[in-house]
Amino acid sequence: MVVDCAYTVEGQGEPLFLIHGIGARRATFAKLAEGLKDRFTCISYDLRGHGESPVPEGRFGLDDLVDDLEALRARLGIEKANFAGHSLGGMIGPRYALRYPDRVLSLGLWSTAAFRTEDDSAKVTGVVAAMREKGIGQVLDTLTARWFTDAFCAAHPEVIAWRKKQVMDTSADVFLNVFDIYAMTEMAPWLHEVTAPAQIITGENDGGCNPRLNRLIQGAMPGSELVILPELKHAIFIEATDQVSPHVRRFLLEQLQH
Repeated sequence: MVVDCAYTVEGQGEPLFLIHGIGARRATFAKLAEGLKDRFTCISYDLRGHGESPVPEGRFGLDDLVDDLEALRARLGIEKANFAGHSLGGMIGPRYALRYPDRVLSLGLWSTAAFRTEDDSAKVTGVVAAMREKGIGQVLDTLTARWFTDAFCAAHPEVIAWRKKQVMDTSADVFLNVFDIYAMTEMAPWLHEVTAPAQIITGENDGGCNPRLNRLIQGAMPGSELVILPELKHAIFIEATDQVSPHVRRFLLEQLQH
């Protein structure tokens, strides 16, 4: 069952869909859109069950999230677009491209994971299991420590509180459901079939979506580029859009010339 997601459209030029991650909101990309909207129509949206989007009934999977994205594209009457996502969003984008290759001009895979080893997978599923056992609130400090650098946490406690509130304002069922999708999705078997030009970005110190995994993602996507952002962890847009934005803008402008 498709969910009509809440969305924001700003800017002019070639369309760019921006897909956020677990327990986040479309506000993740507010600063990024600010720096792109002179040349690109930026479409950000809240995933089902997040922010202002309706809460779905029952469990859902990665392809349901792709269905929501395709419904939004159709509703806006956009034929082709660039698609970029952070974390879980970086799995939704490639999966969309696998199913709808003719719709995709380029892809951004930001702070995402593929080619996980058994040990990598065990760490992620362990976090989900801890949340189920102890409650999401009890594990939030562990999550924010993985998402933000220590220096940022110390300097911006109000931002950390805002991000935690987003998580706590998300239905626990939905949050655990999307975390399950993120933990269980393995793009390795099909990522090589995705042929759209791709930009892969991750933080140097992102534990779960680390440079090792992202080099393997780049290797599976011929012609893709990899950017590793020094010192950053997972929340690259909330903490440091100013470091990410120039890379994204350059890549997207290069695609316009092809």
